[in-house]
Amino acid sequence: MRKPILCSDQLLTFLLKKKMATLDELKTALGTSSTMTVFRKLKQLDYLSSCSDSGKYYTLKRIATFNQEGLWFCNRVLFSSHATLTDTINALIHDSKKGYTAIEIEQMLSIKPNKSLVELAKQKRVYRNKISGRYVYFSQNASQRKNQELFRRDTIESELPDRIKPDVLLNELKAAIVLFYTSLNEKERRLYAGLESIKIGRGGDQAIAELFGMDRKTVARGKNELLGDTFPVETIRQKGAGRKGIKKNRGH
Repeated sequence: MRKPILCSDQLLTFLLKKKMATLDELKTALGTSSTMTVFRKLKQLDYLSSCSDSGKYYTLKRIATFNQEGLWFCNRVLFSSHATLTDTINALIHDSKKGYTAIEIEQMLSIKPNKSLVELAKQKRVYRNKISGRYVYFSQNASQRKNQELFRRDTIESELPDRIKPDVLLNELKAAIVLFYTSLNEKERRLYAGLESIKIGRGGDQAIAELFGMDRKTVARGKNELLGDTFPVETIRQKGAGRKGIKKNRGH
Protein backbone atom coordinates (compact mmCIF):
# COMPACT_ATOMS: atom_id res chain seq x y z
CA MET A 1 0.00 0.00 0.00
CA ARG A 2 1.42 3.38 -0.99
CA LYS A 3 2.07 5.93 1.74
CA PRO A 4 0.01 9.11 1.48
CA ILE A 5 1.84 12.10 0.04
CA LEU A 6 2.14 14.76 2.73
CA CYS A 7 1.68 18.25 1.33
CA SER A 8 3.10 21.41 2.87
CA ASP A 9 -0.20 23.09 1.98
CA GLN A 10 -1.78 21.11 4.81
CA LEU A 11 0.68 22.66 7.23
CA LEU A 12 0.19 26.12 5.78
CA THR A 13 -3.59 25.94 6.15
CA PHE A 14 -3.25 24.65 9.69
CA LEU A 15 -0.79 27.39 10.80
CA LEU A 16 -2.70 30.20 9.09
CA LYS A 17 -5.63 29.24 11.26
CA LYS A 18 -3.78 28.58 14.54
CA LYS A 19 -0.95 31.15 14.11
CA MET A 20 1.47 28.89 16.01
CA ALA A 21 1.71 25.25 17.11
CA THR A 22 3.89 22.73 18.92
CA LEU A 23 5.72 19.92 17.17
CA ASP A 24 3.14 17.35 18.30
CA GLU A 25 0.30 19.50 16.94
CA LEU A 26 2.09 19.80 13.61
CA LYS A 27 2.60 16.04 13.44
CA THR A 28 -1.11 15.54 14.02
CA ALA A 29 -1.98 18.08 11.36
CA LEU A 30 0.21 16.25 8.83
CA GLY A 31 -0.82 12.78 10.00
CA THR A 32 2.77 11.70 10.60
CA SER A 33 4.94 10.64 13.51
CA SER A 34 8.15 11.71 11.77
CA THR A 35 9.88 14.78 13.20
CA MET A 36 12.08 15.05 10.10
CA THR A 37 9.01 15.17 7.86
CA VAL A 38 7.53 18.05 9.85
CA PHE A 39 10.74 20.08 9.71
CA ARG A 40 11.15 19.38 6.01
CA LYS A 41 7.70 20.85 5.38
CA LEU A 42 8.32 23.75 7.76
CA LYS A 43 11.53 24.61 5.95
CA GLN A 44 9.64 24.82 2.67
CA LEU A 45 7.29 27.33 4.26
CA ASP A 46 10.04 29.49 5.89
CA TYR A 47 9.33 28.95 9.58
CA LEU A 48 10.35 30.43 12.92
CA SER A 49 10.68 28.80 16.32
CA SER A 50 9.79 30.75 19.45
CA CYS A 51 12.43 32.63 21.46
CA SER A 52 10.48 31.88 24.64
CA ASP A 53 9.07 28.63 26.05
CA SER A 54 12.27 26.74 25.19
CA GLY A 55 11.57 27.17 21.47
CA LYS A 56 8.71 24.65 21.47
CA TYR A 57 6.33 26.75 19.34
CA TYR A 58 6.52 27.21 15.58
CA THR A 59 5.06 29.74 13.19
CA LEU A 60 5.71 31.11 9.71
CA LYS A 61 7.41 34.37 8.82
CA ARG A 62 4.42 35.31 6.67
CA ILE A 63 2.16 35.03 9.72
CA ALA A 64 4.20 37.04 12.22
CA THR A 65 3.52 40.77 12.50
CA PHE A 66 6.70 42.18 13.98
CA ASN A 67 6.91 45.53 15.75
CA GLN A 68 9.70 48.06 15.09
CA GLU A 69 12.06 46.07 17.31
CA GLY A 70 11.41 42.92 15.29
CA LEU A 71 9.33 41.29 18.05
CA TRP A 72 5.98 39.52 17.86
CA PHE A 73 4.04 38.15 20.81
CA CYS A 74 1.43 35.52 20.06
CA ASN A 75 -0.52 34.65 23.21
CA ARG A 76 2.52 35.74 25.26
CA VAL A 77 4.85 33.51 23.22
CA LEU A 78 7.76 35.52 21.77
CA PHE A 79 8.90 35.26 18.17
CA SER A 80 11.63 37.44 16.67
CA SER A 81 12.68 38.47 13.19
CA HIS A 82 16.24 37.87 14.41
CA ALA A 83 15.38 34.19 14.99
CA THR A 84 17.29 33.31 18.17
CA LEU A 85 17.00 34.95 21.59
CA THR A 86 20.71 35.75 21.70
CA ASP A 87 20.69 37.42 18.28
CA THR A 88 17.53 39.30 19.25
CA ILE A 89 19.12 40.71 22.41
CA ASN A 90 22.26 41.62 20.49
CA ALA A 91 20.22 43.55 17.91
CA LEU A 92 18.19 45.33 20.60
CA ILE A 93 21.34 46.45 22.40
CA HIS A 94 23.05 47.64 19.23
CA ASP A 95 20.02 49.65 18.05
CA SER A 96 19.16 51.16 21.44
CA LYS A 97 19.65 54.83 22.34
CA LYS A 98 21.16 54.21 25.76
CA GLY A 99 21.91 50.49 26.02
CA TYR A 100 19.98 48.13 28.28
CA THR A 101 20.27 46.62 31.72
CA ALA A 102 19.27 42.98 32.22
CA ILE A 103 16.11 44.12 34.00
CA GLU A 104 15.11 46.40 31.13
CA ILE A 105 15.54 43.58 28.61
CA GLU A 106 13.54 41.22 30.81
CA GLN A 107 10.72 43.75 31.01
CA MET A 108 10.71 44.08 27.22
CA LEU A 109 10.88 40.39 26.38
CA SER A 110 9.29 38.81 29.48
CA ILE A 111 12.30 36.46 29.49
CA LYS A 112 15.32 36.42 31.80
CA PRO A 113 18.20 37.34 29.46
CA ASN A 114 21.13 36.62 31.78
CA LYS A 115 22.42 33.54 29.98
CA SER A 116 22.32 35.25 26.60
CA LEU A 117 23.96 38.40 27.98
CA VAL A 118 26.82 36.38 29.46
CA GLU A 119 27.29 34.64 26.12
CA LEU A 120 27.24 37.92 24.18
CA ALA A 121 29.72 39.57 26.54
CA LYS A 122 32.00 36.52 26.42
CA GLN A 123 31.94 36.60 22.62
CA LYS A 124 32.59 40.37 22.73
CA ARG A 125 29.47 41.08 20.72
CA VAL A 126 28.30 43.60 23.33
CA TYR A 127 30.15 45.90 25.75
CA ARG A 128 29.34 45.84 29.47
CA ASN A 129 29.92 48.79 31.78
CA LYS A 130 28.88 49.42 35.38
CA ILE A 131 26.95 52.67 35.79
CA SER A 132 25.31 53.79 39.03
CA GLY A 133 25.93 50.36 40.52
CA ARG A 134 24.20 48.48 37.68
CA TYR A 135 25.66 46.71 34.66
CA VAL A 136 24.53 48.25 31.39
CA TYR A 137 25.08 46.57 28.03
CA PHE A 138 26.09 48.70 25.06
CA SER A 139 26.94 48.20 21.40
CA GLN A 140 30.41 46.88 20.68
CA ASN A 141 30.76 49.60 18.03
CA ALA A 142 32.88 52.34 19.63
CA SER A 143 31.07 55.40 18.23
CA GLN A 144 27.64 53.90 18.87
CA ARG A 145 28.67 52.94 22.40
CA LYS A 146 29.88 56.47 23.20
CA ASN A 147 26.53 57.95 22.15
CA GLN A 148 24.65 55.32 24.14
CA GLU A 149 26.70 56.00 27.26
CA LEU A 150 26.09 59.74 26.97
CA PHE A 151 22.33 59.17 26.71
CA ARG A 152 22.43 56.73 29.62
CA ARG A 153 24.36 59.09 31.90
CA ASP A 154 22.08 61.97 30.90
CA THR A 155 19.24 60.29 32.78
CA ILE A 156 21.12 60.15 36.08
CA GLU A 157 20.31 63.71 37.19
CA SER A 158 16.60 62.99 37.36
CA GLU A 159 17.32 60.04 39.64
CA LEU A 160 19.41 62.04 42.13
CA PRO A 161 17.89 63.79 45.19
CA ASP A 162 17.29 67.52 44.68
CA ARG A 163 19.75 68.42 47.43
CA ILE A 164 22.69 67.12 45.37
CA LYS A 165 21.78 68.56 41.98
CA PRO A 166 24.43 71.28 41.46
CA ASP A 167 24.61 73.79 38.63
CA VAL A 168 27.58 71.91 37.24
CA LEU A 169 25.24 69.01 36.37
CA LEU A 170 22.76 71.04 34.32
CA ASN A 171 21.56 69.25 31.20
CA GLU A 172 23.42 71.56 28.83
CA LEU A 173 26.76 70.77 30.52
CA LYS A 174 26.53 67.12 31.47
CA ALA A 175 27.18 65.66 28.03
CA ALA A 176 30.34 67.76 27.64
CA ILE A 177 31.50 66.84 31.16
CA VAL A 178 31.09 63.11 30.58
CA LEU A 179 32.72 63.33 27.14
CA PHE A 180 35.70 65.17 28.63
CA TYR A 181 35.92 62.64 31.46
CA THR A 182 36.09 59.68 29.05
CA SER A 183 39.09 61.26 27.28
CA LEU A 184 41.22 61.24 30.44
CA ASN A 185 43.52 58.53 31.76
CA GLU A 186 42.80 56.73 35.03
CA LYS A 187 44.64 59.16 37.33
CA GLU A 188 43.26 62.23 35.58
CA ARG A 189 39.73 60.81 35.87
CA ARG A 190 40.17 60.35 39.62
CA LEU A 191 41.39 63.91 40.11
CA TYR A 192 38.73 65.39 37.84
CA ALA A 193 36.03 63.47 39.69
CA GLY A 194 37.46 64.82 42.96
CA LEU A 195 37.32 68.37 41.61
CA GLU A 196 33.65 68.03 40.60
CA SER A 197 32.88 66.55 44.01
CA ILE A 198 34.44 69.57 45.68
CA LYS A 199 32.19 71.84 43.61
CA ILE A 200 29.12 69.99 44.86
CA GLY A 201 30.07 69.90 48.50
CA ARG A 202 28.13 67.60 50.79
CA GLY A 203 27.01 64.44 48.96
CA GLY A 204 29.36 65.19 46.08
CA ASP A 205 31.32 61.94 46.27
CA GLN A 206 28.19 59.81 45.79
CA ALA A 207 26.70 62.08 43.11
CA ILE A 208 29.88 62.08 41.00
CA ALA A 209 30.43 58.36 41.53
CA GLU A 210 26.98 57.72 40.07
CA LEU A 211 27.47 60.19 37.22
CA PHE A 212 30.75 58.67 36.07
CA GLY A 213 30.02 55.08 37.08
CA MET A 214 32.99 54.84 39.41
CA ASP A 215 33.58 53.82 43.04
CA ARG A 216 32.75 56.49 45.63
CA LYS A 217 36.04 55.80 47.42
CA THR A 218 37.92 56.63 44.21
CA VAL A 219 36.17 60.01 44.02
CA ALA A 220 37.02 60.68 47.68
CA ARG A 221 40.65 59.76 47.04
CA GLY A 222 40.87 62.20 44.14
CA LYS A 223 39.31 64.94 46.26
CA ASN A 224 41.73 64.29 49.12
CA GLU A 225 44.68 64.43 46.75
CA LEU A 226 43.53 67.82 45.47
CA LEU A 227 42.96 69.20 48.96
CA GLY A 228 46.04 67.63 50.52
CA ASP A 229 49.58 68.90 50.75
CA THR A 230 51.04 66.20 48.52
CA PHE A 231 49.30 66.84 45.22
CA PRO A 232 51.03 64.53 42.68
CA VAL A 233 51.50 67.11 39.88
CA GLU A 234 54.66 65.54 38.60
CA THR A 235 52.94 62.19 38.02
CA ILE A 236 50.34 63.76 35.74
CA ARG A 237 52.73 65.56 33.44
CA GLN A 238 54.31 63.67 30.61
CA LYS A 239 57.94 62.78 31.06
CA GLY A 240 60.13 65.79 30.24
CA ALA A 241 57.25 68.26 30.31
CA GLY A 242 57.10 71.42 32.38
CA ARG A 243 59.87 73.56 33.81
CA LYS A 244 63.13 72.00 34.80
CA GLY A 245 63.52 71.48 38.49
CA ILE A 246 65.96 73.71 40.37
CA LYS A 247 68.44 71.89 42.50
CA LYS A 248 68.87 73.38 45.93
CA ASN A 249 72.33 73.61 47.40
CA ARG A 250 72.38 71.83 50.72
CA GLY A 251 74.76 73.03 53.32
CA HIS A 252 77.07 70.58 55.03
